[in-house]
Amino acid sequence: MVNIGIVEVNGILTLYEHFGHLPTDVVKSDGTLENGKKAHEVLDGLIIPGGTIVESETLTPELAEEINLINDNDGFILGMCAGFQILSKKVNVGRNSPVPIIREGLGLLDVTFEPMINTNKVKAEIVDDTTLYTKNLKDTTVTGFHCHTYGQIESKDKNVIYSDIQRANYRHQPKRVLSGVTNKKGNILGTTVHGILDENPAIVNNILEYVDAVEQYEDIKSRNKKLHEKVFNEIAINTGEKYVPKNAHPEVPPMIMLMGTGSESGKTFLSSGIVGALRQRGIHTYVIKVGPDIRDLSPALYVNKEKLQNWASIKIGDIGWMPLDQIIENVKGKGYDLVLIEGVMSAATGLLNEKVPYSTAEIAYAGNIPVIMVSSVSKGGIETAAIDIEAHINLLNKMDVKTKGIILNRTYDEKIVNHVSDFLSNKSGISKDNIWSISKAKVENRGQVPEDYLQLENFTKAAIDVVNKDLDVMKFVELAEIPKFRNYLTFEEIVNIYKK
Repeated sequence: MVNIGIVEVNGILTLYEHFGHLPTDVVKSDGTLENGKKAHEVLDGLIIPGGTIVESETLTPELAEEINLINDNDGFILGMCAGFQILSKKVNVGRNSPVPIIREGLGLLDVTFEPMINTNKVKAEIVDDTTLYTKNLKDTTVTGFHCHTYGQIESKDKNVIYSDIQRANYRHQPKRVLSGVTNKKGNILGTTVHGILDENPAIVNNILEYVDAVEQYEDIKSRNKKLHEKVFNEIAINTGEKYVPKNAHPEVPPMIMLMGTGSESGKTFLSSGIVGALRQRGIHTYVIKVGPDIRDLSPALYVNKEKLQNWASIKIGDIGWMPLDQIIENVKGKGYDLVLIEGVMSAATGLLNEKVPYSTAEIAYAGNIPVIMVSSVSKGGIETAAIDIEAHINLLNKMDVKTKGIILNRTYDEKIVNHVSDFLSNKSGISKDNIWSISKAKVENRGQVPEDYLQLENFTKAAIDVVNKDLDVMKFVELAEIPKFRNYLTFEEIVNIYKK
């Protein structure tokens, strides 16, 4: 019987993709399976998913030894994104740092990584067919997506896959980039093409042939389904908390949007905390991002043990993945109790771009989606945040977008918050019960290094703790509404709204 392992340690996105439904066994941080046996004694292959395993520094000596022993046994090893980085020689995680911040890998691939952000859907070309993964596939095109911060790859090993990307570091920069490398022996593949197994069955078949398991695939998929259910039912990783559904899921999930008054308002932090707190209460919430930066979804997907779906990114202008009307149809019947939409930058950012839609506010209008307005008090103080919120709500009112709640984030003075809450309630008509003050969270090991250096396990734990302490999280379910697509405002209509 063929056994294929998948690493699950803090910081890893175990179910971010299905990996062709191949994994049958979880490998823990001590390098053992759930039955206590060492991974190399049982497994025919190992998959190391993406996540923040490099930043979280959760690759233990025991797990490293098992990975090396599987390689010695000629087992296949597939490293995806951060898993690729673990197999490399080193990664510079200091994207915003004046000096490199280096994290060492196992050195099984002669590769180094430098910062380069990319979140494209991609087509990639296989340029070498001398590995077990790419056998008979030279010059063929495979599909998937990129989602990484450290995507500039320098390789002295066997380069086998190149992706054509349209954007890099938030700019339109079409180019061809290296996205798949194997060792000389060909049993190890590191790639940044997420979904490469899910979307390209020929590669899955090559792996099955290598482990002599083509006839066992149905049995492998059956065992994978049981593994998936077990992994999914734990909230995050190594928490011991179980997800127990509260009620039957609605056919059409209601939606609500976290909309910010600007960047760094805390939308990503709050969305992951809300997802986790609701999951603790048996409410299954899926988070969708306005625009293309799907990296922001990783914390919520880590808590939720969820796949990044094609409907996870709302297309605005010519960026993003799927138009809103199609997303509303796609989320039906998927087992979600709530869909939480995370806006991009300010509600009004992009509103006067002639590409329609190009802003969070336009998406809220088009789907008739109610809004929770979020503003951080860190830069201008609580009073300035209140003035920003009032101005944004006035704009949304003119656009016929309903604001149902307000979150003042990172507050520091309860007395000022009370005065500001009275002001906002009087100006907006929103009940004070739906105006929340979030205290500043302390995220362990954060703030010592650049903003991109995120440890999923610490970030999400802090978010859930803050949300449970400061928010009435079930209100989000009550305030959400069934979306109804009503088309986009024209550019002329938006300009006229500004003139009012």
